[in-house]
Amino acid sequence: MSQKAIKQLLACSRPSSLTRYAELLDLQQPRRLLHGAAATITAFGCQLVGSEQTAASLQWLQYGQRQAQRYSTAGHNSPKITPAIEVQLHRMRQRHADLCRQLADESAAQLTPKQLGQINKELSTLQPVVDALRILSEQRQEMNDLEGVLRDSPDDQEMQRMAEEEQQQLQQQIPQLEEQLLLSLVPPDETDQRDIVLEVRAGTGGDEAALFAGDLLRMYERAAALNGWKFEIVEMAATEEKGGCKSASATISGQGVYGRLKYESGIHRVQRVPATEASGRVHTSAASVAILPQADEVDIDVQPDDLRVDTYRASGAGGQHVNTTNSAVRITHVPSGLVVAMQDERSQHKNKAKALKVLRARLYDQDRLAKQQSMSAQRKTLIGSGDRSERIRTYNYQQGRVTDHRVAITEHGIDSMMSGERLAVFADALQLRHQAEVLAQLDGQ
Repeated sequence: MSQKAIKQLLACSRPSSLTRYAELLDLQQPRRLLHGAAATITAFGCQLVGSEQTAASLQWLQYGQRQAQRYSTAGHNSPKITPAIEVQLHRMRQRHADLCRQLADESAAQLTPKQLGQINKELSTLQPVVDALRILSEQRQEMNDLEGVLRDSPDDQEMQRMAEEEQQQLQQQIPQLEEQLLLSLVPPDETDQRDIVLEVRAGTGGDEAALFAGDLLRMYERAAALNGWKFEIVEMAATEEKGGCKSASATISGQGVYGRLKYESGIHRVQRVPATEASGRVHTSAASVAILPQADEVDIDVQPDDLRVDTYRASGAGGQHVNTTNSAVRITHVPSGLVVAMQDERSQHKNKAKALKVLRARLYDQDRLAKQQSMSAQRKTLIGSGDRSERIRTYNYQQGRVTDHRVAITEHGIDSMMSGERLAVFADALQLRHQAEVLAQLDGQ
């Protein structure tokens, strides 16, 4: 969890949200991952106490101090890297050695550029783990040597003092290195750095669902602006109600976009009094969000023979041009049955290019999900919303709160959430859960 996210939590006006997040931290495994977070919470707690002597800030400071002590990894004998994870590390070190031998062998000259690229890519992933293992092994051996010095020279006070000082340094360095090593075992998602295609669709709830879909679209647009990302509307089916949309697609480009927004996929539910409701009755509506990593042409090879391209006259606002030219494009990918229609641009060629971009993203996402499901039935994609049919978040306007049901976190201050300022809180919590799940899975293998 980043310091910025923790600071946002502490800036929250309601201590109940902080307490709920503290309960979540208590449930996370492995505990070693939370030592840094607890220390950071303690630091911010000190700032709160310094600025205002409230019961809530003092309570939060005391909690951070307890957690920092609880998650402290001082003492190299405390169990951190389990035997099961040791086996995984040994396999990775052995794989690294095998790949190095393969490149050094004379037969390496017969490898194709693609095979060489794959080997070098795997080596670049394994190298940090191997380097950290080597340093950890050296420090553990040094710790054993120091224990031998302390045991064999009880009368040499100067030697004892120097050995104890070095031992104290290693007792701080070894746990930090073990934590880094454990985090390096969490495989990076190669799609995290990709740009995305955002799709928002109104669900149950009629006009109110369409208004909420429009609100979500604007929330992501503001979040993109805050992060310095480029946001571009690709397609929008607007409603008569101002600000509403039945469906919309947009592209968001920038550094690490998919890695930060991939957890937004799923059903978003809203509870509020619609602007059109005269009696003041609270309505419950929903909208679906899909975050698709953009695919390059090298990722998805779309054969022209697999496509059926239809052109037709666009409908809706746009003047005489809309009804007089066949500028709208509908592309059908025959093997998968996927259909993408585009009519935003006046140029048929521009509409076709946009439609192909969306089609590639959908095909790439479909292929990626199939691979992930075949590799691990236990871990659903997108942190529990693989089929995009389960409710992931509720926006309650009357109570001014937003609850993410996957990690049971409630954030108060719905205006700042809809302005895109607090999305990072949920993203950090889900990332932390993902890391804990992966390490727990490695531990059980």
